[in-house]
Order: sequence, then structure tokens, then C-alpha cells
Amino acid sequence: MEVRTILLVEDNPDDELLTLRALEINQIRNEVVVARDGEEALDYLLGRGAWAGRDPRRIPALVLLDLNLPKLSGLEVLRRLRSDDRTRLAPVVILTSSKEEQDRFSGYSLGANSYIRKPVDFARFTEAVKQLGLYWLLLNELPPEAPAAGGL
Repeated sequence: MEVRTILLVEDNPDDELLTLRALEINQIRNEVVVARDGEEALDYLLGRGAWAGRDPRRIPALVLLDLNLPKLSGLEVLRRLRSDDRTRLAPVVILTSSKEEQDRFSGYSLGANSYIRKPVDFARFTEAVKQLGLYWLLLNELPPEAPAAGGL
């Protein structure tokens, strides 16, 4: 059975730890790759830099994307992700503390599958992660891999 990877794009070490802990509490044992800035996230998704050789057609089961990131914003990551045929179908859930209506509008306009505001309370955050896991990792079916270059 294929490992369904989660890409967590989060620059805040406390939020990273809370997310990993919430996954653990909910017994979500998928491999989690953490990118701590927008450029690192794109390197992973596009198979370049430290991730050169990784097939970008093998998209993560879920990308949890913060918006406020160093180097490239989460919205810019999403824009570039959606503009590349290899990664444009990756399931992306924006997981952010932003309450800005413009961020939500921009996220959906750029193709986010979901937009979730991080609950401040850990118990509520853990429940939100549980629901994310149930839907995106158990119920949702990933799109098929994109054909290799020159395919179709």
C-alpha cells in the first residue's frame, strides 16, 4: 500500500509542534514532511533543490499550507503549485491564523481546496485535525498521477 504523505508548510515551530502532536493524538500515522518556508515547500513539491530526484507527479495526500511564510508567501506557493501541471491537482488546505477576508478570497481564487482558521484552543485544534484526517486521508481519493512528460 502506498504511503500517503502529508506536506506541512509551517514556519512557526510552536504551530509545527502542535500540528504534529494533534496528528499523533488522532493516530494519524502518515509520513509528514515539514517545509518551513515557501521556497522549501516548492522544492519538495516540484522535486528540486534538496528534493531533486523526487517525482513531482507523486503528489502528497494533503498539503497543509500556512499563509505567512518566509521567502515566498503561502498564496505564492499556491499560485505556483496550481500553475504546474504536475502539481496542480494536489489537495491543499490552507491552515492559518489569518482572519483577513482577502486572504480567504485569494486562497480560494488560487485554487485552495479548503481554508481553515487555526483554533486557538488546543482541544479544538486537535478536533479540527481529526476531521481533516478523516476526510482528506481516509475518504478523499487522490487524483491520478499526471502522465510523464510527452505522455497522453
